Amino acid sequence: MLELLLTTYVFCYHFQLDDPLIQLVEDYKWINFFDFDWRLGIDGLSIGPILLTGFITTLATLAAWPVTRDSRLFHFLMLAMYSGQIGSFSSQDLLLFFIMWELELIPVYLLLSMWGGKKRLYSATKFILYTAGGSVFLLLGVLGIGLYGSNEPIFNFETSANQSYPVALEIIFYIGFFVAFAVKSPIIPLHTWLPDTHGEAHYSTCMLLAGILLKMGAYGLVRINMELLPHAHSIFSPWLVIVGTMQIIYAASTSSGQRIGSITDTGLNGAILQIISHGFLGAALFFLAGTSYDRIRLVYLDEMGGIAIPMPKIFTMFSIFSMASLALPGMSGFVSELIVFFGIITSQKYLLMPKILITFVMAIGMILTPIYSLSMSRQMFYGYKLFNAPNSYFFDSGPRELFVLISIFLPVIGIGIYPDFVLSLSVDKVEAILSNFFYR
Repeated sequence: MLELLLTTYVFCYHFQLDDPLIQLVEDYKWINFFDFDWRLGIDGLSIGPILLTGFITTLATLAAWPVTRDSRLFHFLMLAMYSGQIGSFSSQDLLLFFIMWELELIPVYLLLSMWGGKKRLYSATKFILYTAGGSVFLLLGVLGIGLYGSNEPIFNFETSANQSYPVALEIIFYIGFFVAFAVKSPIIPLHTWLPDTHGEAHYSTCMLLAGILLKMGAYGLVRINMELLPHAHSIFSPWLVIVGTMQIIYAASTSSGQRIGSITDTGLNGAILQIISHGFLGAALFFLAGTSYDRIRLVYLDEMGGIAIPMPKIFTMFSIFSMASLALPGMSGFVSELIVFFGIITSQKYLLMPKILITFVMAIGMILTPIYSLSMSRQMFYGYKLFNAPNSYFFDSGPRELFVLISIFLPVIGIGIYPDFVLSLSVDKVEAILSNFFYR
């Protein structure tokens, strides 16, 4: 809580919204032999995820209140995970970015393997294998960029952003980084670790996974693939749109790949807004799923029914956040989806027919998602199956749970009504990134 208040204070009084350059820089020599610096800083691209990380971590710590077995170790690991995530978002050195990226994996593995469900060891092992495999590609890309064109390694983000590479080499770097970030996002077919991990982790851990960890992949695509490798990104951006449209049909939800594939200021601002929006919504829905499971001890929808009668508060909050995830007007999901949609439609990179096809597939996703979500709500909350079961008594949300949910609901409705607050954080940085596509 204290760190969240301190972060908010620094943002309100020391961060300049109209400055696209790196601010609040911390730069110290660390390892002279490698010319390796401890270099941290914040700009318009990283300030949003950093504030989101502090906010969701604070609420996830409160959500973990029922954890009594080795609770000190549990909260220590959550804070260690928080440190790695903040470090990843604020790193201004490629090697430091990689170290923070890896530092964040260890606490997740321990949280899964020690406080997970019956298959916790399997899911933890699968998680570490996938993410560590992706990290190999990340390390190779970091070393390739750092060692290119110089006798001494140079890992400074600012220096690398001004470096030009042969197109073939830039494409190789791009593919390596893309694989690493695709595992974290996750993007088909590197996504199979995600259901097992979410299914076995404690719901407070799931809040951090869905709210923050998955956003690190999308952040990396913008920070490294777009900013450092603009020529390769201009080549691959149509393929990102194709991958995104595939995931719309596969998962009935739009993906970060489709958003980041739009090389327009509108589309990229919408992608960053969607990262923030989905962080709130994902954390809230996993918290609701976890608290519901604590009460009914059921995981299969066909065994549920009638929960709305004994638990009206959970039913109300579940309905609100489900509608928000379906892009209900007035909430954050709607405005971010709308901005991304306009970014793709107004992009000069795509011809009319591809735009029509993308729009058609997005429309299919907008139909499939409500079908799935409303069907889930109907099976969970309506009917009389559980309500009429013998010895069935379920208590509703308490003050702690309502506080967590309302705390997430306020920014969701706030962004939906006034999105300029979040967009103003990144608009100048987005213009600086996109200028590389035209002037570099």
